[in-house]
Amino acid sequence: MTSSVEQGGIAVVVVTYASASTIDDCLMRLRVARGVEEIRIVDNASTDGTMEVVQRHALQDARLRFIANPDNPGFAVGCNQGARDTGSPWIAFVNPDLMVEVDTLSRLRAHAAAITGESLLGADLVDEDGVRDAAARRREPVFAAMLSSPDAASRLGVPVDESCVLQLVDIVSGALMLLPRTLFDRLGGFDEKYRLHAEDMDLCRRAREAGAWLAVANDVRVLHIRGVSSRSRPLFVEWHKHRGLWRYFRKFESPQRGMPTRLGVFAAIWLHFGAVLARILLRRR
Repeated sequence: MTSSVEQGGIAVVVVTYASASTIDDCLMRLRVARGVEEIRIVDNASTDGTMEVVQRHALQDARLRFIANPDNPGFAVGCNQGARDTGSPWIAFVNPDLMVEVDTLSRLRAHAAAITGESLLGADLVDEDGVRDAAARRREPVFAAMLSSPDAASRLGVPVDESCVLQLVDIVSGALMLLPRTLFDRLGGFDEKYRLHAEDMDLCRRAREAGAWLAVANDVRVLHIRGVSSRSRPLFVEWHKHRGLWRYFRKFESPQRGMPTRLGVFAAIWLHFGAVLARILLRRR
């Protein structure tokens, strides 16, 4: 198979917020990664020293430039800002707590270049103990089904198919995505009405609907130290996570559902947020 997109350089976009504990290691790895032509850091008003680390790397590597936002406009906005400031034919979105190996991105690009047509690829994400991240391979959520079967949400993760190098899935994790710029531009980038969470689900769904392959490269394993930024503002994160889920439902599923189902999904999402909020507050006591 041959790709319609010529193999070329990769632009890496990293959106940071309170990422000082991991961004140094993340950037050191990206700077030696094969195939990387451009690195764009978009910082959403960190106050923990993140930008000092980023500036040091920028002085050492001309490929690395940064955008320092005066406030926090959200992950989707930051991704689009970084992508617009680059020109390489491939774009990789990388979380600041993701630790690529020297060949991670070049191997993903090689997989994508071997696919007929456009694709959006993720990798086999693992934590520091080697445990696989269920969010790396997900099914499309059906909110109406979750109302009748409360444990349906826990079944959204897709088991690893070891027989496949490229495992087709509905959704890959936004912690690491690689896609051709042509596809990203055709989709109009991330939907900026999401502030935090669910924007990766949205992009994956629109990519599938546009005819792209969605797959996880099971032979590309990457360390993901999850939740570093989220721990600093758990209420903010949970609020926007639940807002993102409600937006996703309204955008894709709500038009096919009746009013009782819409009200049921609304109640389920916000009752769940209330339960999460209670747990956070109890832990603070």
